[in-house]
Amino acid sequence: MPEYEFREMYVPRGVSRKDATRLLTDEAEYGHWEVDRLRLYPDGSRRVRLRRRIIRQVRATW
Repeated sequence: MPEYEFREMYVPRGVSRKDATRLLTDEAEYGHWEVDRLRLYPDGSRRVRLRRRIIRQVRATW
């Protein structure tokens, strides 16, 4: 089963939908993060949980 690391982000209510999309796209493209969970609150703020897979490198034994 793959292992993941998680990162929480908070997007305040004044941030437009377009800017929030751009922010998450940059995280996905450059940091290799993907959206795990997004919660939209009634006041317009968002709490986003991002995840990325942990790749363990196997040590070579000669």
